Amino acid sequence: MKVAVMGADELAPGEHRVVQVGQRSIGIFRVGDEYHALADHCPHQGGPLCRGRAAPLAVAGAPGEVALDPDRVFVACPWHGWEYDVTTGRSYFGPGEAPVRSYTTEVVAVDPATGRVPGPYVADTFAVTVEDRVVVVDTAARRPTDPEETA
Repeated sequence: MKVAVMGADELAPGEHRVVQVGQRSIGIFRVGDEYHALADHCPHQGGPLCRGRAAPLAVAGAPGEVALDPDRVFVACPWHGWEYDVTTGRSYFGPGEAPVRSYTTEVVAVDPATGRVPGPYVADTFAVTVEDRVVVVDTAARRPTDPEETA
């Protein structure tokens, strides 16, 4: 089941937020222009994982050369500091431990006129006119419903 949780522009790159989806608490993370979602439940001991700090991975090319990789972000559980990769849910603490549940995310276009996300199906629509006080439907051609079809 797909659920709309927030507008894409509500998170700046590097930010994250916890949202409620039914009974589930889910952390939404923006890494650059990509979005990732993790269950807000630490597999280690059940802590509120996504309420912890999220930070880029520190990498070293050589001794004394440390940089942050903005494409690799980890979230640390506030209870015990176990860290999980927000893109995969994998922890690098405790070999063999289960990863945190991750969810597929996507950014979809919202119709500005209705504020809704268009579905995959389009019903046939037809041109309708009134001629001599009679409603007439032209079934010869489908009326375009997509603004791009009228161009």
